[in-house]
This record gives sequence, structure tokens and C-alpha cells, in this order.
Amino acid sequence: MANNIILVVDDSKTDYLYVKRILDQGGYTVAYADSGERALEEAKRLSPDCIIMDVVMPQMNGFQATRALSKDPATQQIPVIMLSSKSDQIDKVWAERQGATDYVVKPANPKELLTKVMAVVGA
Repeated sequence: MANNIILVVDDSKTDYLYVKRILDQGGYTVAYADSGERALEEAKRLSPDCIIMDVVMPQMNGFQATRALSKDPATQQIPVIMLSSKSDQIDKVWAERQGATDYVVKPANPKELLTKVMAVVGA
């Protein structure tokens, strides 16, 4: 598992550090992008095994970034797990329509998040 790179995209450094701690405990290598735009760049540069994407971010939100990733042949195979404080069913459906693989509500339950990551990257 140590070779799996997970790109965490969140404009909140506090939220990023919380998720990083969970992923570190799971044995993953963690990369960081602080915006949707930066996520697109890092996804192409790193080709991570999974992206954990916040929804609410300035300029390009997580839905827009996920849609862009899913339409780009260079990144469309990378699974995206949305991570957001938005917990309405419509947000989950919209995330799926943008190309997200799964959805987790903040604050992430560590066991739930690791289980979902393992499901998309393989255990």
C-alpha cells in the first residue's frame, strides 16, 4: 500500500491535515493541492491512485474540477472521492454525475474514509 499516492484537494489546510493524518495511518503517500485548478495540474503530474476532492473551494469548485478530470483522457481513469460538508442527497447525485466514484461527508470518519480509499485503489 505504501506506493499508493492519494492527492488530497482542499482549500482548508486544517481539513487537509486531518485527512492526511488518516491516510498516513493507512500507509498511503499523500500529495496536496489547495485548489481545483492546482488539482488538475497535480493529477497530470503525479497520476495519483485516487483523489480526495473537497467541494466548496473558490474559483473552481470540486464539482467543476472533478468534471474536468473525468473528461481529460490523461486523468479520467483516476477515481475521485468527494469529501464535503454538503450532505444533501442531491450533492451526492451531482458528484456522481460529474464523475466522482464516491462521496464522504465531513468530518470524515477515519474508518469510512480508509475503507472507501481501499475500495478504489485496492488493498
